[in-house]
Amino acid sequence: MKRRKFIRNSGTVAAGIISTPLLASCNEKSKTPLKTSNTTEAVIPIAICTWDFGNATAKAWEVLKAGGNALDAVHQGVMVEENDLNNNTVGNGGRPDRDGHVTLDACIMDKDGNCGAVLAMENIANPISVARKVMEETPHVMLAGKGAEQFAYEQGFEKTDLLTEKSKQDWLEWKKTSEYKPIINIENHDTIGMLAIDKNGDIAGACTTSGMAYKMAGRVGDSPIIGAGLFVDNEIGGATATGVGEEVVRTVGSFLIVELMRQGKSPQEACEEGVKRIIAKNKDKQDFQIGFIAINKKGETGGYCIHPGFTYRTYTENGHINNPSESYLEY
Repeated sequence: MKRRKFIRNSGTVAAGIISTPLLASCNEKSKTPLKTSNTTEAVIPIAICTWDFGNATAKAWEVLKAGGNALDAVHQGVMVEENDLNNNTVGNGGRPDRDGHVTLDACIMDKDGNCGAVLAMENIANPISVARKVMEETPHVMLAGKGAEQFAYEQGFEKTDLLTEKSKQDWLEWKKTSEYKPIINIENHDTIGMLAIDKNGDIAGACTTSGMAYKMAGRVGDSPIIGAGLFVDNEIGGATATGVGEEVVRTVGSFLIVELMRQGKSPQEACEEGVKRIIAKNKDKQDFQIGFIAINKKGETGGYCIHPGFTYRTYTENGHINNPSESYLEY
C-alpha cells in the first residue's frame, strides 16, 4: 500500500509509526587531482559525497546534467559503490561482523522530508534501493534485520551472498587475533554519504554502508539514522557524516549542522561546529575520525573532520574535484 494511501486510509479509520587499507575501494576513483583549498562557491546543480568516490559523483552528475532530480541522482550515485566488489565497506563485498555476517545499513531522504532506511539487513546487494522502497511504499521510516530482508524479497529484490572471497579471507585473518581497533581514515572509511541539488534547486541525500568491519552482531551506526548520518531540509540544506558512527549519533550530527545553517552559519562553519561538539564530549579521547560534509540551498559546500586525511568529492559544471577537508587536529 502506497504511503499516501495508507495515511489517508488510517485517517479515515481514526475518525470513526581493520584491516587492509581501503584506498583501492573507490575503483581507482577519478584521476582528478586534489584541490589545494576548500571552496564555498555557490553553484547548482551539484553532487557532493564523502571520500574520493569519484565514480559515484560522476554517476550522480550524469543524472543531474540530463535534467534528472536530486533523489534519483543520489540513489544512482551511491549504488555505484554498493555494486563495486572492490569496495569492502559498502554494499556487496562489505566486510562482515565478527561472526562472519555481512549486514548493510542505508537511508535516503527527499526534498519533501520523506525518508526511508534499512538497518542490519543481510543478503540484499542494494540497501539504498530497499530504503527508497520503504520511503515510497510503506507508512514507516525504518525496517530492520529480517523484517527489512523479507520486505525486500516482497518488492522483488533477489537474495545475494554478500560475503565475497576477499572479505571472507580478511575476516579469517582478523580472527587470528580478534582485535577490534579502528584505524583512522582506513577502518573508518566505511560510508558513502551523498547530497545533491538539481536544476530546480531541490535537495536530496543518501547514505549507505556495511558498517565497521568485525563489529558486534547487530551493531548499527549513524549511517541509516535520519538526523545522525544524514539530514535534508529543502529550505536550508543538507548534511551527511562518516567515521565512528556512535559519536555522530550522540550529537545528532547531521541535523545539528542543518540547524546551524538555518541560524545563518555557512556549510563550512556548521561542519566545524559539528566536529567541535563531538570533541567537547571526548576531551580525553581523540583517537577516532569523524568527517562531515554539508551543502546549503545556494549550492555552497563545506567539509570538516577531526584528523587530517578526509576528503570529499564535488561535481558541478565547473569540474569534478576531490577536496581535502580541513581538520580539527593538525600533524
